[in-house]
Amino acid sequence: MRTSTTARAGQYAALLAYLVFLAFPFLWLISTAFKPARELGSLHPTWIPRDPTLDNFRQAFDEQPLLQAALNSLAAALGAAVIAVLVATPMAYVMARRRGRLGRAVTGWVVVSQAFPFVLLIIPLFLVLKNLGLINAVPGLVMVYVVWSLPFALWMLTGYVRAVPAELEEAAAVDGAGRLRTLVSVTAPLLAPGIVATALFAFITAWNEFFFALILLKTPERQTLPVILTHFIGAEGVADLGPLAAAAFLATLPSLVIFALIQRRITGGMLAGAVKS
Repeated sequence: MRTSTTARAGQYAALLAYLVFLAFPFLWLISTAFKPARELGSLHPTWIPRDPTLDNFRQAFDEQPLLQAALNSLAAALGAAVIAVLVATPMAYVMARRRGRLGRAVTGWVVVSQAFPFVLLIIPLFLVLKNLGLINAVPGLVMVYVVWSLPFALWMLTGYVRAVPAELEEAAAVDGAGRLRTLVSVTAPLLAPGIVATALFAFITAWNEFFFALILLKTPERQTLPVILTHFIGAEGVADLGPLAAAAFLATLPSLVIFALIQRRITGGMLAGAVKS
């Protein structure tokens, strides 16, 4: 009994230390965002600003087009999320209900696609988008995000489809409904929580993405928030710390809020995909 209690206490201590490790950068970011310039250069920094100010936020919006960048990020993330779900839902239905060579091939594609690093993909993607005239354009970035998020979206939705009883679809078939009518009228409404969770996950992935946006978007009025944040760092690598922290804090909030709302649904989708029906 004593050994079990000690082990459990050790587990909780390790979990607490891990949570502190994860929370430290964000808490320090918040503290920095509200500190005046004189506190940022202090030799004895404090967690809580002695004289909180909003000057860093005002300066951030004055120095960089944060609002336009946020709109670009929103357009790219929303477009990628909607298209990825529209494409992945019927594919996931086929994979879940017809477990043959096609399902194994698509599963293999999902696994293999996640193994490729960004650097190997950027050159062919750049050439394709250049031929389509979509370099330095948000629609081109949306296409890249859809391709990148589709494997994981397909994997998540396949788990949700398998959790839907096949007897409901069989009953619809007896009533004369075809595959498409069954998917739209019977299966899709039951998949609503999974579709929302998948769409929000694709949204978060696109909202936070930096590498593709840096390569494909050239002008500041087309760039997304993660790229604009790098403009607060000067040519010699010196960061404008206060405005950078303020802008980064604003850019991080949507991801944190959305992930807090969907983390249970994401876990449920993974577990559903792991259950053998």
